[in-house]
Amino acid sequence: MATPVFEEFDPANDCDCPGCAHWRSVLPYSRAVRHPAARRAVIVAAAASAALGAGHVAPALAAPQVPPGPGVSAGSEVATPQGHRAPLHGRGGPPEPAGDVKAPQTTRADIITRAKKWVDAKVPYSMEAYWSDGYRQDCSGYVSMAWGLPGNEWTGTLGKFAERITKDELQPGDILLFHNPQNPERGSHVVIFGGWKDYTHSSYLAYEQRPPQARRKETPYAYWHQSNRYVPYRYKGLKEDPAAGPDKPANPPGVAAPYPGAAYFGPGANNKYVTQLGQMLVARGAGQYYAMGPGPRWSDADRRATGAFQLAQGWNGAETRGLPGPQTWDLLVSGKGKDIGPVDAPDAQVPSSHGVPGYPGRAMFRPGASNPYVTQLGEQLVKKGFDKYYTADPGPDWDEEDRRNVEDFQRSQGWRGGAADGVPGPETWRRLFS
Repeated sequence: MATPVFEEFDPANDCDCPGCAHWRSVLPYSRAVRHPAARRAVIVAAAASAALGAGHVAPALAAPQVPPGPGVSAGSEVATPQGHRAPLHGRGGPPEPAGDVKAPQTTRADIITRAKKWVDAKVPYSMEAYWSDGYRQDCSGYVSMAWGLPGNEWTGTLGKFAERITKDELQPGDILLFHNPQNPERGSHVVIFGGWKDYTHSSYLAYEQRPPQARRKETPYAYWHQSNRYVPYRYKGLKEDPAAGPDKPANPPGVAAPYPGAAYFGPGANNKYVTQLGQMLVARGAGQYYAMGPGPRWSDADRRATGAFQLAQGWNGAETRGLPGPQTWDLLVSGKGKDIGPVDAPDAQVPSSHGVPGYPGRAMFRPGASNPYVTQLGEQLVKKGFDKYYTADPGPDWDEEDRRNVEDFQRSQGWRGGAADGVPGPETWRRLFS
C-alpha cells in the first residue's frame, strides 16, 4: 500500500479564523502550524504513520520556524499592516498631485478634531477600504486624514511632511512614527500624540487606527511594543499664533486671540498657551495663586486660578472646574467679565444661594491647600462651636486641626464612615453655613 502524501501549509498572514487571530495576538511572529486545518493534516499524518507500521514511515511534518523579518525582534510587531501611497478614494479617485507636495496648513486643534471624528464614528480598520472622506482606513491613512494631506501617505513617506522633534517637545497633533524599512509590514506603525497623561511623561493619550477600529487610548511612552523605535515628529504645515515675547503678555486685554482648544490645557499640558492663560489670569487678580510663574507647564495653580476666575463670573457646576473653555478664554483676552476678588473677600469669588456662600469645591481643602476658603470655614466652625481642636485662630492653611473639627461637625449630623471624613463636601458646607 502506498504511503499517503499530505501537504503541509502555513495559513495566509491575514487569515481571520479565530485560531490564527488568537496566535497572532499571542505570538505574532511564530509561523509554526497552528491553523486548525493544518493541525488536522498533522494529526491525520501521524495516525496514518502509526497504521502503516515501522516499514512504512510517513514523511516528517515538523513545521518550519520562519525567522522574523530583519530589524524587528520576534513577537514585537503591532498587527497593523498598511497600504502604500494612494490618491484619495483609492484608484478610482483623483490623480495624485505631480511633483513634491507641500504640507497644507492646519492647526493643532483641527488635527485633534479630525482625529476624534474617526474615533467617534468607530471607523473600522482596513488596508484596502477608504472612508467617505477618501482616506485609507489604516494607521498611515488616519494620520494623512488628521493632517489634511491631499492623498494617502504611508509610514515610509509621512516623514517628508514633518520634522523630527524630541520627547520634551511633543504637543497634541504631533506623531510618533515607527517605520521598519527592512520589512515595512512588520512593525511599522504611527499614532497621533494627544497629550501627556501624567507629570512623569510616562504615558500619553494616543489617537490611532488599528484593528478593529479607530481608538483613543492611554498608551505607555513611546508605544506598547518596540518602544525605542518610535520617533516623535511635528507636522511642517502647522499654523500657530506667534509666540508672545518674554516681557509682555501673549495677548494684552482687548486684543482677540482664538481659543486654541481644550487639548492645550489640563494635566500634562506643556505649551505657550498655558503661559498665556496664566499671564491673563494674573492680570485679572490671580497672582495670589502663583508662588512662581506662570509658565508653560500646567499646574494646580493654573487650575485654581482659572476656577477662581470662573467663580467670579457667577458660574457654577462644570463651568467652574478650572479648565478654560472658549467662553473663559474670550473673557480673558477681551478684558471683559469680573476680576478675581482679593484674598480677604472669598465671598466675592463664589456665588451665594439663599444666604449660604457658594461651595468652592473639595480641592480647596486638600492637604497642603492654602486659600481664603479655609479661613472662612474655620471661622464658621468657631461660630458653630466646633473648634475644640484649634490651638490658634483659624488660618488659610488646611491642616489636621481643621479636618478634625469638620469631622466633629459631620458626626454631629449623624453621619458615619466616609460621610464623616473631615473634608467638607457641598452638604457639609450648606449645613455649616445655613
